[in-house]
Amino acid sequence: MEKKLCWFQWIALCSFLLAAVVSSKHHGNPANDLVDIINKNRTSQRLRQLNNSPGLGCIALQFAEECKGNCTTNNTLNCHPPEDNFTEVFAPNCGVELPTFGTVSGLILGCQHKYLEPLEAFSQALVRDKNSLSLLSNKTHTEVGVGVIKTRKGSYWCVLFSTSDRNSSFVLEDLGQGIKQKKGCFSGTSTPCSSSGRRKTSVFSDNVFIACFYCILLLQLFYFLLL
Repeated sequence: MEKKLCWFQWIALCSFLLAAVVSSKHHGNPANDLVDIINKNRTSQRLRQLNNSPGLGCIALQFAEECKGNCTTNNTLNCHPPEDNFTEVFAPNCGVELPTFGTVSGLILGCQHKYLEPLEAFSQALVRDKNSLSLLSNKTHTEVGVGVIKTRKGSYWCVLFSTSDRNSSFVLEDLGQGIKQKKGCFSGTSTPCSSSGRRKTSVFSDNVFIACFYCILLLQLFYFLLL
């Protein structure tokens, strides 16, 4: 019986370690996920996919950062930073080489007083009217960049479009690395971001669920071993 109990304890330890690994798995970059959703929507309309530009994405993140805190009670975002901010503030903050600053041909903003997963953000916060739908399906766009930032009061999304040449516009300094952003996420980079979107409460709930599941499983095994 003692051997059985030792084996049982070993299984329990391995199970909880597995649960910890699963619950701590990083969920990537929601800005890239939104770009994928945008491109799938375009291809479904037989439109060409847009280049995922990290420089444009970083500028979109700066725009979202500038607009945070302005989400209204009905989840709309009315924010108009000065146009000069693009070249005088946003681009330098990202490390975009100014001679490569291209043409920003469209802008979609969205916010929500709770965190939204990318697909929810697309349908509930960003594509809410004919104007945003028209921008999304514009045939002249060549590039897209997405920025998202999460705060205690909600999430803010910014999508920027460009008609510039996709190979030579919004180029980041330092061989494409640019300046490391400490807040939020932007598209075009493979680096996972800290604000990947999962709320702390959601992660906590997942951990509680996993712990309860394994407790029930272990109790059942313990009962079986005592028979």
